[in-house]
Amino acid sequence: MSRNDTTHFLASRHTTTARIAGQLLTAMLACCSTAALAMQSADLRLNQLQYIGSHNSYHAGLGASEAVIWKHFDPATFAMLDYAHPSLTKQLDDGVRQLELDVYGDAKGGRYAHPAIDALVRQAGLPPDPPFADPAVMQRPGFKVMHIQDLDQRSNCQPFKACLAEIRAWSRAHPTHLPIFILVETVLSPARKPYPVVEPEPFDRKALDALDTEVRAVFPRDAYLSPDDVRGRFVTLNAAIRQQGWPTLQRARGKVIFLLDQRWVGPAYLQGHPSLRSRVFFTNAMPGAEDAAFTERNDGDAASIANLVKQGYLVRTRTDADLKEAARNDTTRRDAMLASGAQLLSTDYPDGEPAATGYVVSFPAHLHARCDPLFMHVRCTSAELSP
Repeated sequence: MSRNDTTHFLASRHTTTARIAGQLLTAMLACCSTAALAMQSADLRLNQLQYIGSHNSYHAGLGASEAVIWKHFDPATFAMLDYAHPSLTKQLDDGVRQLELDVYGDAKGGRYAHPAIDALVRQAGLPPDPPFADPAVMQRPGFKVMHIQDLDQRSNCQPFKACLAEIRAWSRAHPTHLPIFILVETVLSPARKPYPVVEPEPFDRKALDALDTEVRAVFPRDAYLSPDDVRGRFVTLNAAIRQQGWPTLQRARGKVIFLLDQRWVGPAYLQGHPSLRSRVFFTNAMPGAEDAAFTERNDGDAASIANLVKQGYLVRTRTDADLKEAARNDTTRRDAMLASGAQLLSTDYPDGEPAATGYVVSFPAHLHARCDPLFMHVRCTSAELSP
C-alpha cells in the first residue's frame, strides 16, 4: 500500500470511527434523557400538579321558553344559570381533568320524568322546548343527572351511568391520560316556592351503596384509584396521605378518581367502612378526620388552602362563581386560587369555553395540568404533563 493509500485509509477509518462514536453518544444521551424523565415521573405525585375542572360539567343550559319562565319568576337565579357546557367528551378533549356531576336518587324510576317547568311553559302559552331527555331513560330506575329537579333538568348526559360510560370510553381511548377527577354531588335540593317540585330521595347508606354499585358497573377495579389504593399499609387514610403521600402520577395515569362533593353525606358513606375501606369515593372530609384525604375550600382564602395543600391534602376550590367574575372579566379570585396551590380548580369557563368578556381559566400553552407552585422542590417538567 502506497503512502497516499495508507493516509487515505487511516482518514477514512477515523471518519467512520467518529461517526459510530457520534451515533453511540446520541443513543446514550437519548437513553439517559428517557431514563431521567422516567425517574422524574416516578417521583412526581398526583397531588403535586394543578388541574382545571368544570363546574356543573353536565349543565346543558335552559330551553328558550324555560329561560322566559326563570326570568319572570326568579331573574336573580336565572343570571346564575345562564351557561352551558359541551359534551363531557369535548371537555376532556379540551383538557378539563375534573368533572362535576350532580346526581339525584331515582330508585323506582320516573320520579323526574315530567318536570314542572313544562307545565309552567304551557300555562304561559309559550312554545314547547325540545324534550330535556329521552322519556324512556327517565322512566328507568337509576341515578339521574340534573341541576334543579323540575326546573333545570337539561344535561349533556343522562342518566348517571351514561355519563360514566362516556368518561370510560374516553379514558380507554387515551390510556396514558392524566388522572381524571369525578366530583359527584349528592343532591337533596329543597322545594322552591312558588314552584311545584318533587322532593328528592334521601341519600342514606342504601342509596350510597347503590351509587358505588353503578360506578363499579362501568369502571373495572383497575380503572379507578380508590381509598384502599391510597391508604395502603396505614390504619387510616389521613395517616397515609400525611406520612406516605398520594400515589405517583405514573401510577395514576389512565385512571379516574371519584370524589364526594357534599360533606354531610360522609357519615352515612362511612357506616361499615371505617376510613373508607372497600369504598369507591373519597369523602369531602374535615382535615384531621380518619377519612380525610380530599377536602373542599370553594370559598377559602389562598393562605388557608396553601396550608392544607402543604399538609398533603387534595383540595378543590372555585376560581369563579355564579358567573360574576366572568361578567366583569375580573381575574382577582382566579389568580389567587392558582397561586394557592389548590390542585382542583373549578370554573364555569375552562380552556375552550371563554366568556364573552374574554374571561377564561387555562394554563400556559394550553397544558392539561401544571406543576403546583407549592411544590417547587419537586422535579416536574411540562414534558411530563402530556401523554
